[in-house]
Amino acid sequence: MAERITGHTELIGLMAYPIRHSSSPAMHNEAFATLGLDYAYLAFEVDNSTLEDAVKGLRALKMVGSNVSMPNKTVVGQYLDELSPAAKMAGAVNTIVNDNGKLIGHITDGIGYMQSLKDNDIDVIGKKMTIAGAGGAATAIEIQAALDGVKEMSIFNIKDKFWANAEETVKKIRENTDCVVNLYDLDDKEKLREEIADSYLFAQATGVGMKPLEGQSVVPDETFFRPDLIVTDTVYAPRETETLRLAKKAGCKTMNGLGMMLFQGDAAFHLWTGKHMLIDHMKEVLFVNLRYDVLLKNTENQ
Repeated sequence: MAERITGHTELIGLMAYPIRHSSSPAMHNEAFATLGLDYAYLAFEVDNSTLEDAVKGLRALKMVGSNVSMPNKTVVGQYLDELSPAAKMAGAVNTIVNDNGKLIGHITDGIGYMQSLKDNDIDVIGKKMTIAGAGGAATAIEIQAALDGVKEMSIFNIKDKFWANAEETVKKIRENTDCVVNLYDLDDKEKLREEIADSYLFAQATGVGMKPLEGQSVVPDETFFRPDLIVTDTVYAPRETETLRLAKKAGCKTMNGLGMMLFQGDAAFHLWTGKHMLIDHMKEVLFVNLRYDVLLKNTENQ
């Protein structure tokens, strides 16, 4: 890295809290180095209370842009100059591009999730999925899945500050796609069991399972799952969440959030640089096994 940093090196950030666990800096900096691009990517611990100042700093320092993660995705849009159509529809931003002083918000989470499914030969198009979550990443997945052709979707969330966002997401999906979508209270576990029972795929897209909620799951036990169900989790640190552990115990095919991180990162990378990452190389670097069962032996101690 010392050999790469010069007076001309351009800076890209990641604003989230917590964020020290993130694999994004390693991913992007390796991609820059591999392609010979003079950029550096750093993680900054920023929450809602410091987000506005951080965005002002991005503009003042003339940074190329930044990624945005929890808890800032649904908040940062108000500090930007423009939103892409997808970001506007999702009500969330995970990528900021500094276009000569104009800060434009984009959302690449949904694209990344759907591409990670394809890369695993998982075809949810024309089928039913049940998803837990109504925050930035979950909303992006829900909207992208509906736009791509998922036939039916059951969304579950607790009645917290994101409930109104979930209701708005359902409204947008109904108005703009042919997907049959319904919203349910995540505290209603019997309804959750019922909807999972006839779904092709269950997606865990909340922050449950990552710090500070490690070891927890929105699904109470493995009896909610069946062997032919596919279970995915957007969390990738830890590599195997409690939800995925329960799913494996039930014999399900599983996928963690590393693939989504890789493909949403590639989409953001392209927005900043005009180039794509070398995907196969990045999989090796990140120890990403994008087949159904994530290999843990090489990643447990990373």
